[in-house]
Amino acid sequence: MNVSTTPAQLHGVSDAEWAIRCDLAALYRLVAYYRWTDFIYTHLSARIPGPDHHFLINKYGVNFHQMRASDLVKIDTDGNVVEEGDISTRRVNAAGFTIHSAIHMARPDLMCVVHTHTVAGIAVSAMKEGLLPLSQHAQKFYGRIGYHDYEGIALDLGERERLVKDLGQHKAMILRNHGLLVGGTLIAEAFHMIYMLERACAAQVATLSQGREIVLPPHAVSRHTSDQFHGFEVDVAHYAMVWDAALQLIDGGASDYRS
Repeated sequence: MNVSTTPAQLHGVSDAEWAIRCDLAALYRLVAYYRWTDFIYTHLSARIPGPDHHFLINKYGVNFHQMRASDLVKIDTDGNVVEEGDISTRRVNAAGFTIHSAIHMARPDLMCVVHTHTVAGIAVSAMKEGLLPLSQHAQKFYGRIGYHDYEGIALDLGERERLVKDLGQHKAMILRNHGLLVGGTLIAEAFHMIYMLERACAAQVATLSQGREIVLPPHAVSRHTSDQFHGFEVDVAHYAMVWDAALQLIDGGASDYRS
């Protein structure tokens, strides 16, 4: 490679796309760092700016802790691979395509979508009452989270309409008997959203396992706290600070996710 050749040029993409690829690969590694993975079976995606409605998703079979920018696959909203090279080696998860394409088509404000199958997330998804406002982390989602009933493995494209309807204008949704889904206007915001929701679910499972009477804040307090969190969502500088701190967790090891 010529020393003047940039990674973006090497892989035949724009500088803007390469930057998104690097951040999304970093997000995959952060999901692995926090042990939110389910082997190779969940997925994160990011929209590429432009009129073509393309988005990036993981190459099926790559472990999240090994994800690189070049491992991400560019597809359209019909699931077609739209990049140069041997597309037979660029397989994507069909269920991941169904879920993520639904959100990206309907919610242009959400450039990044994260879906997890953690034990805590699945446990809360199977609770009739759903997410309880029993922790500060959970207050962020008070009145701001959707619920989607389980329909089987998400292979039916007809489910996309119901996914979108159940998400509504929220940025977070619990998929009943399945897991969690969040979106963000930035990759950094999506990371913050899944961090907070995963912590809220873990706290709920731990609290309910004690078999003791629990205390829930009054509705007015929960509403106020949710509004406070919502006010932070326009603070781009805060998300930049959070993202920089998060990257330090994985940059301390191998930083080859940028390759």
